[in-house]
Amino acid sequence: MAELIKGKEVFTSAMTQEVERCEKAIEFALSGARVAVVSSGDAGIYGMAGLILQIAEAKGVLTGPNNGEGAIKIEVIPGVPAFVSAAAILGAPLMHDFASISLSDLLTPWAVIENRLKAAVQADFVIALYNPKSSQRKANLSQAVEIVLQYRNGSTPVGIVRNATRQEESVTLTTLNGLGAFYETIDMLTILLIGNSNTYTSGKSMITPRGYNIKIN
Repeated sequence: MAELIKGKEVFTSAMTQEVERCEKAIEFALSGARVAVVSSGDAGIYGMAGLILQIAEAKGVLTGPNNGEGAIKIEVIPGVPAFVSAAAILGAPLMHDFASISLSDLLTPWAVIENRLKAAVQADFVIALYNPKSSQRKANLSQAVEIVLQYRNGSTPVGIVRNATRQEESVTLTTLNGLGAFYETIDMLTILLIGNSNTYTSGKSMITPRGYNIKIN
């Protein structure tokens, strides 16, 4: 990253200041600068792409048939989502239908998150949990696990991946019943993958069958 930003003006902001960062990026772009807004993973998945587009639209500067000369062109560049990186590290837990749910209730009411969890687990989706626990938000994860356990066996495999593909990467395979032992190590840099009713582990791999009829000769 240091090489990419060498000689360039850099504007940073803290968590919860995403709106200010996006507004600043649009301000720079309107002044004629070429701007890159950096998000980890994929900018369009729990990232900054949507906010940039919404703010540009609200300001009337989003490129389109109804905008004037001041419009700016916004290009969303795809990246590798964290749950994809985590899944690759764990093996093949996302080989069948899955749902991605953030446990952060800063922008989404917890009641809405609960309903989404219940719907996903009842539909037997593999579930990818983003933002499972922060220093201020410790109870959401245990509450989410309680919801999942209402519909899924306690022996269901769970993959815990922290800092996927980064330095200090850590990987743990456990179960829904065993997850509590790892709560202290789980934070905002962690992705949890909860298997469906058919997911199993073999060695260090977490596998969700797609349904192929495999014959071993």
